Amino acid sequence: MDEKQRIIQELVPGKQITLAHIIASPDPVLYKKLGLNPEIDYSKAAIGILTVSPAETAVIAADISTKSANVDLSFVDRFSGTLIITGMIADVEASFNASCDYIRDTLGYSVCPITKT
Repeated sequence: MDEKQRIIQELVPGKQITLAHIIASPDPVLYKKLGLNPEIDYSKAAIGILTVSPAETAVIAADISTKSANVDLSFVDRFSGTLIITGMIADVEASFNASCDYIRDTLGYSVCPITKT
């Protein structure tokens, strides 16, 4: 008798930013694999990834990010809460600082620290 293992995953939404990570000077292959613009100066470029809950908050983060710095909106998903932006390292960092500050201070969310590699 084959025993099947059953895994149940559960999302307990809270008001939080669970990931705010900046990839500085990424390898060009990462841009290609993500379907991002390959015509980039990779040495000064960065990819920013933000994950929020509730997921619709990604739209707010996208708006703040694009208004606060010279970044490109590469991906936003209001269903998963994922935001990906690209731009120069300093711009991506400035846009994440603005988004995290607003979401924490105005909306009252728990916000993780911004990390960078």
